[in-house]
Amino acid sequence: MNAHLQPSGSAYFLTKDTNAVERHTLSVLVDNEPGILARIAGLFSARGFNIDSLTVSETEHEKGLSRITVVTVASPKVLTQIKLQLERLVPVHKVHDLTAEGNPLERELALVKVAGKGENRVETLRLADAFRAQVVDASTESFVFEITGKATKIEQFIALMVPLGMVEVVRTGLAAISRGPERM
Repeated sequence: MNAHLQPSGSAYFLTKDTNAVERHTLSVLVDNEPGILARIAGLFSARGFNIDSLTVSETEHEKGLSRITVVTVASPKVLTQIKLQLERLVPVHKVHDLTAEGNPLERELALVKVAGKGENRVETLRLADAFRAQVVDASTESFVFEITGKATKIEQFIALMVPLGMVEVVRTGLAAISRGPERM
């Protein structure tokens, strides 16, 4: 049962009426078939729900299943609506609110391009080492770093690279999984 659903004494549960928005990570197990991503994105778009991050990959090739990780910010009432509507989509097998289930493992990958010469290059490499970012491309005028970790770590790294000559960033979006031995 979802934490924000309260027993009302009837056959239905009532959602607390609060407008406070929360960030939630949803893991959606779907058939790996053409158009499923468009249907899920369309569900969010048609109802005005925002997607902060979206990651999709086939996870069980033999069964033809993919996992979609969606990060959204919504009030509990809207979040309940999102989950119920996702569960109604035909190729959706399961919807898990990893945030509500408790402390999921969340990681993201980013590639960060930084240009610079002289002392900035030394400082850039020193900070990259401190953040355990890997140099995946280097020239006499630029570096491309690969960094993985929590979104907050990546954001801190990016903020430090901006004054050192950051050129651009690409991010994968969040990949998340629940803790413990159970599978989705």
